[in-house]
Formats: sequence, structure tokens, C-alpha cells
Amino acid sequence: MAPTAVNGTGNGTSREHEVLHRAGGTQRSGAAAPEAATAPAGGSAPSSQHPVDLQRAREAIRLALPEPGSKFSQDDEFCVVAQPDGTWGEYRFHDYDRIFGVPGLYEKIFYDVLGCDSPRFMVGLLSEALAAAGEQASALRVLDLGAGNGIMAEELAAVGVEHSVGVDILTEARDAALRDRPGLYADYQVADLTRLSAAQRETLAGHELNALTVVAALGFGDIPPAAFRTAYDLVAPGGWVVLTIKDAFLDATDTSGFGGMIGESIRSGALEVVRRERFQHRLATDSSPLLYEGIVARKRGQLAG
Repeated sequence: MAPTAVNGTGNGTSREHEVLHRAGGTQRSGAAAPEAATAPAGGSAPSSQHPVDLQRAREAIRLALPEPGSKFSQDDEFCVVAQPDGTWGEYRFHDYDRIFGVPGLYEKIFYDVLGCDSPRFMVGLLSEALAAAGEQASALRVLDLGAGNGIMAEELAAVGVEHSVGVDILTEARDAALRDRPGLYADYQVADLTRLSAAQRETLAGHELNALTVVAALGFGDIPPAAFRTAYDLVAPGGWVVLTIKDAFLDATDTSGFGGMIGESIRSGALEVVRRERFQHRLATDSSPLLYEGIVARKRGQLAG
């Protein structure tokens, strides 16, 4: 089957579908040829308006997904993207350094085509929890762990958060955030939280953080439990913790380390859950839903383990 590319975005912009006669030799051995990639109903882009150049970049990108009958694990999903020279290049979804290097590609894949809505959804849960507690978003000083190119900070700013600090292990992520969403972060640290230097720890502590957001970033080796623990320890007692995690990582059979750490912390009361909802994070490349747990909690003690 010849692959089909997608132009435009899934947020109401018109689409043009073109049949491509080749995929530039990027098809994986044993993988089905890509076919039409279309944005699912109900998918949305981040709520606040993007700079015009980023929006135009998203609309100009042409990509193709494997045909729906091809099943890949979430850690092995990929797409092919049209290159300037007319060839097609393969991008594995967890190759964030390469994806962030192309303006608009992250948004195109995960928001326009696969309907990711996690940042907006989780900020909505946080806003409801703040209102119930009689607290203002403007009082939050947020550590955004796994900050990427700033989509979460954009959503936080939209509801009144005035101080966000980004942390990501990738220099490419910080470069993309400064390129695509300048001015959203009071600070952006490129750091490995499993080996945080004394200077970096002092810098982060100086922000007097009282909230932690980790959205669409836990598991799959992207952020290990030790890094999450370090970030959690930087948040003041009573602070807010906002996280999403694939439901399988909280299962009793989980071997990632998150099931025991988060599950036991909730049971002990160290993490006081305020809101918890199971929701659709996005679609997989075969159009099946990827379900995550969304948790908004207060820090009442040290994490288990």
C-alpha cells in the first residue's frame, strides 16, 4: 500500500492528502508501509496561540504513520517525515532530540495527528483543585520536569501561573523551548536529576518551588524514578504535584519502580491525592487509545522506597 502524507493540522485547518509513491527507503524491516495519518476527532492543539512561524511550520510538515493494522509498542512507535530534499526520514517517537530539532514536528506528530491533550487536561484538573482549595495559580512556583519545548508551561501560563522553571536532560529541548515559546520559563536547566550537581541543586532550590508538573514524561526510560524523587524533594512541603503516567506503570506487576514508589506514597498519605482520573493521553499509531492516570496531589511527606 502506498503511504499517504498529511498536510495541515488537526485543529480545524483544512487538510490536503497526497498519495506518495515512495517512502525514501525508510520503511523498517517487517513494518507495514505507512498510510494516511489523520487527526482524531476531539484532538486539540495547546490552547494558547502559537507564534506564526511555528504554526506555519506545523502546517508545512508532511508525515505518514504505519498503516492501522501495524502494531508497535509505545516505546517503538515511529513515523516518516518528508525531508527538504524530497526523501523521507524515519523518526522514532522517543528520539526527542531529533524531533525537537525540527520546528513544529513535535506538535504535528503528537497534537495534530495523534490528538494528545494531556497538558491542557492536567492543567484543567489542577485549576479545579486550586479553586477548591481557595488558592491562586499566580502563587505557584512550578518545576516543570521533562519540560520539552514548553507546551506545559504554555498551558500553565494561560491559567495564571507566573513562575515556571523547566528541567530537561536534553539541550535540544531547551533550545526548542527558547525558539518556540520564548519568555515562558523564568529558568530552564539542562540537567540529569539522577546526578544533579551542587550548583544546579542550589539554583533550583533558589526558585522556592511549591509545585511539580511531570506530564507525559514518566516511564519508558525518559525519566527514571530517581530523577522524579529528586524533583519531588525540591518542592516545598504542602506543594502541588501534577503527574501523568501510563496506567500499566502503576500496576502491581510493574517493574519500572514507579508502581511501588507512587502507589505506596499514596497509600501512606505522603502523596495526598486531590484529583485522580484515567484519561486518553493520545492515540497510538494504530488508532487505539493510550490510557494514562492523571494525578493531582499535595506533598505531605517523603516518597516511599
